Amino acid sequence: MTAHSLRNIHVNPHIFKSDVKQLDVQTVQEKIYSFFVEVVNKYAPEDVLLEFKSIFLDCLGLKRLDLTPGMYDVFINNEQDFRNTLKRCCYILVNNWESNRKHKYTQALIELIANYKPTAIYHKDTKLTIFQTWLDNFIHSQDFQELNLFAYKNENKTDGHWVNRYTSYLLAAQVVDKNNPEEQKEAAKKVSKQLKDKFKFELAMYVARSQSNASSQTRYRNPSVLGDDILRLIKAIIVRKGVFSYDNIANIFLKQTQNQTFKDFKESLLKYLIFSVQQPKFVDTLQQQLSEKLVNWKPEYNDVIINKYLLLRTCNRMIDFLTTENSVKPSPLFVLLLSQGHPLTLVIVLLKIILICKHSRSHLESRIAHLIRYYDQHSEAECQWFINFIEIFNITFAIYAENVEYNLIKVEEAEKAHEVEFDPNAYRVFSQLKR
Repeated sequence: MTAHSLRNIHVNPHIFKSDVKQLDVQTVQEKIYSFFVEVVNKYAPEDVLLEFKSIFLDCLGLKRLDLTPGMYDVFINNEQDFRNTLKRCCYILVNNWESNRKHKYTQALIELIANYKPTAIYHKDTKLTIFQTWLDNFIHSQDFQELNLFAYKNENKTDGHWVNRYTSYLLAAQVVDKNNPEEQKEAAKKVSKQLKDKFKFELAMYVARSQSNASSQTRYRNPSVLGDDILRLIKAIIVRKGVFSYDNIANIFLKQTQNQTFKDFKESLLKYLIFSVQQPKFVDTLQQQLSEKLVNWKPEYNDVIINKYLLLRTCNRMIDFLTTENSVKPSPLFVLLLSQGHPLTLVIVLLKIILICKHSRSHLESRIAHLIRYYDQHSEAECQWFINFIEIFNITFAIYAENVEYNLIKVEEAEKAHEVEFDPNAYRVFSQLKR
């Protein structure tokens, strides 16, 4: 470990205090961050964990109540500054370890903090008690709950709370939160992508093996909780190919609207979203609810020619209308549409939005995360309808991923020559990586 280890501030707190008089909090924070950046890149994770423990935890076990731990004394009047510092230090380590596939040390760090138990202090007015309370507050905060998501990466997702199955979306929400440090955003982006890629791979392998004649012992595990109905669902999603595929219709829409005014574009967008939707009640609801919202939204831009900025803003706003408008509760339209019993139709509408504006994908995933957080207080049985929606969403966006292609191949002829209704049993699904 380095000779200028920050442990010295605990061994000799008076020296640290004299330094602090010359520095503001921000300067001290930068010194701490630089220290952890250095040690995490130079030394073994076990040593880094010991250093972290010494700086943030061991100092709170001092038996001398009149001594103030140097690290904490910097933030004596500001718990939020302390929490921000602790949080960023955690993510400096997590980001490095996740990038270098040292996930077990991320778990060790989280367990180290979670298992902290303050020593019994009976003098409630001591600084030490205040600092112990700060750390305990952090452990029970939303910040630590977000950090704890990184521990779920390699756990069996069939165990524990149902929300754990959708960690990739909760992490995606951290990426777009402007209040999070860059290290947290980077780490969340990496792990979220890894989880999504893992799901896409498992889904593709399950589809391939489940339709083969190989022994059931060689089958891949179904990554969804939908059971055997997943194949029928996948076939229903990818049945639209060729001229009338969702991708092709999206490209046609963008070409046809590129010179429209914003007012005309809003009208065209609604027609595009309900195009080919076969549930009349769903279409009526969508038209009634969205038409008024769109017409009255941003009227000051009505005469402006549509551009990338307005396209992104509009698609993000449409996502809000269809999911959650306040980042807390589900939107009335979301609840109404799902109450009609057509979750796949709603997912397809969301997909059509992303196909015309890929940059809205992160916004959509953050809104999905907000919905998950809203329902996470309920048992799996109580919100099965919502879980069903998330599963369909998961599968649909895995199928329409940039690096995987799914196709339907007809293997059986229909018994009746005039039969036009889609028969999923007459087709097999084939998936392959795009090059």
